[in-house]
Amino acid sequence: MSRLKERLIERIKAQGPLTVAEYMTFCLLDPVDGYYPTRDPLGSDGDFITAPEISQMFGELIGLWALQSWMDMGKPEKVQLVEMGPGRGIMMADMLRAAQLDKDFLKAVNVTLIEASAALEAVQAKTLAAAPCPVSWAPDLASVAAGPIIIVGNEFLDCLPIRQFVQKDRFAGRAGWQERVVSYIDERLQYALSPVPLSDVVQASLPAAQKDAKIDELLEVSPAAAQVLDQIKARFETDKGRALFIDYGPAETEFGDSLQALKRHKKVGVFLDPGNTDLTARVDFAAFIEAAHSVNMRVTQPVEQREFLSKLGLEMRAMALARAVPESKAKIGRQLHRLTDDAEMGALFKAIAVQSGGMELPLGFKSFAEPLA
Repeated sequence: MSRLKERLIERIKAQGPLTVAEYMTFCLLDPVDGYYPTRDPLGSDGDFITAPEISQMFGELIGLWALQSWMDMGKPEKVQLVEMGPGRGIMMADMLRAAQLDKDFLKAVNVTLIEASAALEAVQAKTLAAAPCPVSWAPDLASVAAGPIIIVGNEFLDCLPIRQFVQKDRFAGRAGWQERVVSYIDERLQYALSPVPLSDVVQASLPAAQKDAKIDELLEVSPAAAQVLDQIKARFETDKGRALFIDYGPAETEFGDSLQALKRHKKVGVFLDPGNTDLTARVDFAAFIEAAHSVNMRVTQPVEQREFLSKLGLEMRAMALARAVPESKAKIGRQLHRLTDDAEMGALFKAIAVQSGGMELPLGFKSFAEPLA
């Protein structure tokens, strides 16, 4: 039994059940025994692999997206380029390689990485040791230096803690939901339903699609994603900016339990080894759009990763790399397949962007999302 599991059991015995969000926060962010503060979880030797680890093309195209965003802002003399959850720093390194296509952009850029893991911060420092622009770290968005800002986050939203609710009385509307909690029953960690009615504030936070739930259906809500949007909105009130997020999840709200634990690239039980497994949940893009509109932010419709990357020139970049290194043609083909095929990341992963006022539709997107009537 992991040390964190022992601590969680003792805490539940002493103070009662945890919300799923509290459980995820302990597992992922506990400074002593949490998953992220204590290890480098990425790559073939870790627990999961992300798009930047699959191919340099991914980060290079995001770099071009950032370059175009800077141009859309009017080419400010200084711009803060911020990555939330930057992994090993590989995506940022690839982004900066693409940024060198425009020396003025590179001269304008200050990079800030927002990272919760000391272990990963050390890896990022090594990866970006030769970066062609200043690189620094910040604990949160509010700590990033003032000025125009471009924010990127790849597989960041899926790691944010979620709360789970089960519909037990459809005729009661929002009051018919009960919160799913983590309890200690029959000598093991397991789910239970809280008998405590939801507060008016929590009821109001449920997405509009909650009205379509059938009895016993489960709904996942990410208050942390809404908080991230609040932080971005606060920044955009003083500085022109744009933010891009790429993650996995449905375009429309879906019911069901998507919380999963990963260890060595395999799914394991959520309660099997807390602190030593990664926990993620799909992103509800419809709810993300609702949250953005609730704070009067301009937000795009989500676009499938295959379409987004294609609009940024993925196929052309793959052809150029294959011509430059003919012996890597087969490998590049496999990378292209992994990033864009329906059975891989192409349709499941989606891109979405939010921005301050006065700018056109971001590169790679089809339209802005309209607020609910």
